Amino acid sequence: MNRVFLLLALAWAALIFAASSQPGSSVGLPPPWDKLAHLVTYAVLAGLLRAGGLAPAAALAAAALYGLSDEWHQSFVPGRDASLGDWTADVAGAVLALWLFHRKK
Repeated sequence: MNRVFLLLALAWAALIFAASSQPGSSVGLPPPWDKLAHLVTYAVLAGLLRAGGLAPAAALAAAALYGLSDEWHQSFVPGRDASLGDWTADVAGAVLALWLFHRKK
């Protein structure tokens, strides 16, 4: 396990949580840029988890579950909502990062 990358993943997750806690009016990328932001954000998270030593399936599961919990969290933030489309982009980003990680090796 590479603890540095795992700590970076934890810090990245905290940044995601902080951004998701902002009311809807203060955050807002128009479609399709919002989905691209989700894709990139969760690609970084999954990449950090994988670089930290998690197996690909574990990194994917952790990123997907964190994305799901983040969507649920947003349902409580004024002006935000939970979105299946956003979660799909989260998972797609994680899959993309893990595929790129695998290709690099």
